[in-house]
Amino acid sequence: MDNKFPGKDISLEDLKSKFPLSAKKNKNHKSKFKIAGVEFGGSKIPIFAGPNMVESKSLILDVAKNVKKIGADFLRGGAFKPLTFPYRSKKYNETREEGIEWLGIAKKKYNIPVITEVMEEKFLPMICEVADILQIGSRNMQNYPLITACAKTQKPLMIKRHYGSSLRDWLGSAEYALVEGNKKVILCERGVSVPHTHRSTSRFLIDLQVVPAAQEVTHLPIVVDPSHATFWRQWVNSMSLASVASGADGIMLEVHPDPENSAVDPLQPIDYNEFKYLMKKMHSVAKASHNRKIL
Repeated sequence: MDNKFPGKDISLEDLKSKFPLSAKKNKNHKSKFKIAGVEFGGSKIPIFAGPNMVESKSLILDVAKNVKKIGADFLRGGAFKPLTFPYRSKKYNETREEGIEWLGIAKKKYNIPVITEVMEEKFLPMICEVADILQIGSRNMQNYPLITACAKTQKPLMIKRHYGSSLRDWLGSAEYALVEGNKKVILCERGVSVPHTHRSTSRFLIDLQVVPAAQEVTHLPIVVDPSHATFWRQWVNSMSLASVASGADGIMLEVHPDPENSAVDPLQPIDYNEFKYLMKKMHSVAKASHNRKIL
């Protein structure tokens, strides 16, 4: 269990001693489990869709109704929404406890399971009453006390990769959840920090190579978030299709009825019509590339 030769890439010793629970037992080892009736690791590729932030009750109800009708499996939305800087625009209104309540209403009214981010352990009991999946944001990927607390609830976890972390670091975070006996852990790629991102408004570059790389060494499902990774709605379509073709086990998308006027990150959400079109295209790519399905 020593660490004589630490590195950024994964060694055979890492698989045995650093994250044995995350590591594959053999080349065919792949976790399959259901969350709210939705299977992960099977022929169906689950889709998460919704706004970056739960802006209002009317908005989240409208989004839940439409993404469910189009074919989304989970409603995503942040009630506790971290930003890079502490300053807020006039439009921004972190809805917090009220936002969680609205997610619960939308979940019940439209029979759609919910994923939302956990920022602080003290809000876990309230969030667990509503959320079907607890999201660990990229900023908290190595907040091990928070991951441990979330894992102990036995609620499924999605761990978003920090934009500066290696696959080795990412699996280490997953191990903190698995060691608590929580077997429903999902990994989510959401872009990495690199010198160039091809336009000034894009902060990250989507790392699709990590999908097959991760699937070589771990049995855990790998989800991709093209919205946050590209930070540019014109690229979301092509990168979503590429994510499916890469073998992703799920896709997370930012969907908003009025993308340009969304309270947070208005450059990246797609609207309902774009989402409907993209769902059909992803289904075609999933079937052609891996004999899987979206719809």
